[in-house]
Amino acid sequence: MKEIFLNKYTKILILLFILPSFLGCLIFIFLPSIASFLLSFCSWNLINEIKFTGLSNYIELINSAEFKQIMFNTILYAVSVTIFSAIIPLILACVINNKIRYKEFYKTAYFLPFITPMIVIAMIWQWIFDPNIGAVNMLLKTHLEWLYDVNTAMPVLIIVSVWKLIGYNMIIYLSGLSSINSQVYEAARIDGAGEIKTFFRITIPLLSPTIFFVILITTISSFQIFDLIYLMTQGGPENSTNVIVYWLYKNAFELFKIGKASAAAYILFILIFILTIIQWKLRTKWVINEKD
Repeated sequence: MKEIFLNKYTKILILLFILPSFLGCLIFIFLPSIASFLLSFCSWNLINEIKFTGLSNYIELINSAEFKQIMFNTILYAVSVTIFSAIIPLILACVINNKIRYKEFYKTAYFLPFITPMIVIAMIWQWIFDPNIGAVNMLLKTHLEWLYDVNTAMPVLIIVSVWKLIGYNMIIYLSGLSSINSQVYEAARIDGAGEIKTFFRITIPLLSPTIFFVILITTISSFQIFDLIYLMTQGGPENSTNVIVYWLYKNAFELFKIGKASAAAYILFILIFILTIIQWKLRTKWVINEKD
């Protein structure tokens, strides 16, 4: 009898501990997701009555030249950031993983940008690329507009994003490298394998699950970029840095086109979902010991 009472008491306690998180997810995630999905088939400006319009929001977005450019900007940004944020931290992690001096200092120095607030990063890099007093123009002795030029604004944002992510991805790679048995490298050295051959034949294959994880999370986060765009360029110049999430924000909270913004959100969701599935399926081709 006592055991039955304790079991019931334990279950009640478990439910009480879970309840706050469950309510938070229900109120702030699940219900808004359902509401935004339904609103994507409607026309609403937060004032007038909600009108059902079917697939018109999706059709209008797909046929819009502006939205196609924004989709291109988003994909260009995400792919570029993912590639560089996967390769550069990997190289740095391999260098730091060797027996070098001040290893902990380098880890801290590279990781600091990741935990620095985005507003601080945006202000610093805006000054660095300022066309009049910026450090880059002074060092290169140029007079480029950088953030105000359609040809250079997006590359600048990519550089800033990669710089911010380097430390986080590097720490993940270092964790993966620590799990590789050092005897494998010793055997390779005995067989006469050089540093480059060891890197491509041993390090990359054994680290492939970690590389896959880094690519996956970086891709997803890059497609959802908002704060850097909002703080540094506001989608300009001439929509050259406008991405889906920033466009969504502008249409929802400045132009009050709730239906169209909701449709854009689900187009982004479908895009990320498809890319994630493709990456998940392709992992069996290059990630070691991975099977469907």
